[in-house]
Amino acid sequence: MRFSKATLLAVVANTVQAQRPDSTSICDYYTTALLKDNTADNQATLLTLVVNTVVIGNYTQPNVGIMVPGILAPGQFDGTDVDLLPYFNGELASSNRGGDEGVSINFLDGGGAEPLMKNMPANDDSSTQYFLLTHLYQFFGALLGCSMQGMPGFDIYDGEASIYEVHKFMALGPNELGYFITQVGLAAASFGVADSDVQAVGMALNSLFGFRCAPPATVIESQGPQLQAICIEETCPIAENSVCDSYEPIVEPDLVSSTSSISATQTASNSVSSPSTTSAPTGTSGTGSMTPTETSSNAASSSTSIPVAGAGTNGVGLGAVAGGIAAFLLW
Repeated sequence: MRFSKATLLAVVANTVQAQRPDSTSICDYYTTALLKDNTADNQATLLTLVVNTVVIGNYTQPNVGIMVPGILAPGQFDGTDVDLLPYFNGELASSNRGGDEGVSINFLDGGGAEPLMKNMPANDDSSTQYFLLTHLYQFFGALLGCSMQGMPGFDIYDGEASIYEVHKFMALGPNELGYFITQVGLAAASFGVADSDVQAVGMALNSLFGFRCAPPATVIESQGPQLQAICIEETCPIAENSVCDSYEPIVEPDLVSSTSSISATQTASNSVSSPSTTSAPTGTSGTGSMTPTETSSNAASSSTSIPVAGAGTNGVGLGAVAGGIAAFLLW
């Protein structure tokens, strides 16, 4: 992915009050609201800001007052302790590289949190961290309907078509997935994304990943239908029209090392203590110039409750829950 900016553009002078039109995708709407010009570079910048915040928590100041711990910080979901860091720093043999069991991979080998705090995916373009983060930018760009994706400045998603295959050795349950979805919702809300759009994204992710034995479905049109479930443990809600025989038996990841070479402090140095509920506090939006360490939101914000795995109905079409996320199908 190519970026033309070392710093971010000036934000719109007035707070966005109008509701997003159904004919405008979430990506296009908030790129315009926060970065003024709806270009491929700006869409890539928006996705970089949001995804990096999902990973390491709040690093842009000021935001609208919503705390985001980030997925690298330990926390709680539904009263259960959750720690996703071992899936990223190589402590668990949980990555799929084509064998019958998971392998240990350090996905934080490109500088950990430090480059993310500079609005970068990594300190280089060859690390595992670089490919992970750029694929996340691209995947969420497709999810949120970025109309400029594929033009110079914002590449289309070219990662693994089956999200299940990527995660099948992680043996994730509803608490791990729920915590991840919560961080996505909080990150979006922290930039002033309206409550209705945060809800839509949460429902989309829940429908995408949150149902055990979900049938194949198309995420990226060019990749066709694939198995996509991430929540695969027995405690996960089962999908309608389930195809459990298409999924392999669950393989629990082995612990590789109790002491990782990249600690939680190094990789999530900007994260704070995690919330115990899925509700985000009400914030107020402001205006000003956006830089790697100073951003300001112009979009409407509100108290946000984020839908998570098990809370929705499987098979909800994205048009029903997200309106303007065009040309993207839920399974």
